[in-house]
Amino acid sequence: MYRKILVGYDGSVAGRKAFDTALELAAKDGAELYVLSIARPPEVGDDVETEAVIENSRQYHRRMLAELKAAVASKGVKVHYEVAVGHPAEQLIYDADRHGVDLIVVGDRGRSKFARLLLGSTSKQVAEHAGRPVLVVR
Repeated sequence: MYRKILVGYDGSVAGRKAFDTALELAAKDGAELYVLSIARPPEVGDDVETEAVIENSRQYHRRMLAELKAAVASKGVKVHYEVAVGHPAEQLIYDADRHGVDLIVVGDRGRSKFARLLLGSTSKQVAEHAGRPVLVVR
């Protein structure tokens, strides 16, 4: 039984599956749900340009999270929405530690084994370093 569940949401099909799964688990267990969307800062740019890109990205992620509220309304789950800036795996693990969650739920984009080996994946990095149960939804 879970008390607090964190789900990473990026607006993708895999992210939506992860959100739906986390919402169902939270409803079943009476758990709080933390929904985290992560804006990645640009690799290169001056300070003013970087701040503008980050703010635009935050606004985009806030709109994306707002679209989930209708799905939550009928479930009676207490939900916290947050937009962070940084590397997705690092931010998910940081938020999990900060909120003391019992479970992290992430989507898997279904990259090939070769692409995962070469690039890594957020779900793989979270599962390897989170120090708590991680559910990868495919």
